[in-house]
Amino acid sequence: MTTIGFIGLGRMGANMSARLIGHVHKLVVYDVAPEAVQGLVDQGAVAAESPHELGDLCDVVFVSLPTPPIVREAVLGAGGIAEGSRIKTVCDLSTSGPKLAIELNQALEAKGIASIDAPVSGGIKGARDGTLAIMASGPQTAYDAIEPLIARMGRAFYMGETPGAGQTMKLVNNLLGAVAIAVTSEGMAMGIKAGLDPARMIEVLNSGTGINSATRDKWPRAVLPRTFDFGFAAALSLKDTRLLLDEADAMGVPLPLGEIVRGYLETALADYGPDADFTAMAKVAEKNAGLDPERGA
Repeated sequence: MTTIGFIGLGRMGANMSARLIGHVHKLVVYDVAPEAVQGLVDQGAVAAESPHELGDLCDVVFVSLPTPPIVREAVLGAGGIAEGSRIKTVCDLSTSGPKLAIELNQALEAKGIASIDAPVSGGIKGARDGTLAIMASGPQTAYDAIEPLIARMGRAFYMGETPGAGQTMKLVNNLLGAVAIAVTSEGMAMGIKAGLDPARMIEVLNSGTGINSATRDKWPRAVLPRTFDFGFAAALSLKDTRLLLDEADAMGVPLPLGEIVRGYLETALADYGPDADFTAMAKVAEKNAGLDPERGA
């Protein structure tokens, strides 16, 4: 019977991995935070002591970690998953970029291990509900074997066998999502400065051609109530935006709107601290417009 591993039990990983419990023979989990591991053990998972042990115990290991260096170390580093004796497939659900996906594919292929890159979109709610959009690429046979597991987490879109294709698709998705927040921030700031009611503005935008993912979800849930807690850290959004811009630069594709988003995120972190949510871009635009971003709802 197939034993499945999962490393990285943060807000996304904990929810994605929990959806596998009861649908696999055994789920083995690892995280540097013991309390995160215990949360999954309480639901029926088994704890591993290290990434290496995941590779020893599991046929397939899913990875959900915050940055490319952390992903690389967990998979290829000393004591990493790839050193395990049993591992057959590694599936990276993180947004870690096409370059790392290619590196992982080359290194793992040399060890007889299949590498799938499958970054996700849809936030914590999507991870909890199993409604994520999952953009996957890698060897067709290996993908087909784990697709039923991926389907427990959301809707899978296979982007082909080219390593990093799923990561490229995710970066494009992130560009559109982040630009939607930035441009909505600017439009809303202008309307509020002119005396328009922000809740009424969102109602109008969501009934007209201005509707986008920011007006539909981010503003009603996190900006209009002034909680700025949609659930995605500005620091992670900035990491993703930098990955995007680096890849685009290497390809010779100018992304001026991406540069603007990077500036918004950098300012949000500088002004509102390392724990700021990416919806804090709205406060940056309001401050630029001469509004008080700390006003109440």
